[in-house]
Amino acid sequence: MDAIVDDSSAKLARRILLEREARGWSLAELAEQSGVSKAAISKIERAEVSPTAVVLVRLAAAFDLTLAGLLVRAEGDAGRLARAADQAVWRDPDTGYVRRQIYSRPDHPQELVQVDLPPGRQVEFPASAYARIRQAIWVTAGELVVHEGATRHVLHAGDCLGFGDPAPVVIANQSTLPCSYVVALVRT
Repeated sequence: MDAIVDDSSAKLARRILLEREARGWSLAELAEQSGVSKAAISKIERAEVSPTAVVLVRLAAAFDLTLAGLLVRAEGDAGRLARAADQAVWRDPDTGYVRRQIYSRPDHPQELVQVDLPPGRQVEFPASAYARIRQAIWVTAGELVVHEGATRHVLHAGDCLGFGDPAPVVIANQSTLPCSYVVALVRT
């Protein structure tokens, strides 16, 4: 799987550069729009570092894309059928979580993502990550704690949570076992 993850990182670096250039933005303009430093963006575009999920969400939002939308553009359009072997896989360098893009197309409003979150790890997303989407999380294995603004939800295997209005979100695996979940989202 590491080769797939490494290949995805190189494609992602190229896509971020292409998205910035397509808008005619300088590094400073993208930094201002995203809240990510110019130095970090430059290193990401040169594939010197792999961005974290939080950084990717900020960059995607600056481009008016969802995280999945940015990753799909990085991988290219594979058509309506998403074969398991062709699904993009990305590993967050900070948390070690692995994200598989199960299904996403620019002409289809729904996206499906599978995430494996290691024990004792968490990911934080700003409210802006949820500004143009509605999503639900379905836990397929393990236990997941979701802080949606001031509300805390504990989800076990089989549980599903539909998100409310945009709020800062912390997704955490506070257990000692891995957790897997599926994110279903619709662009609004």
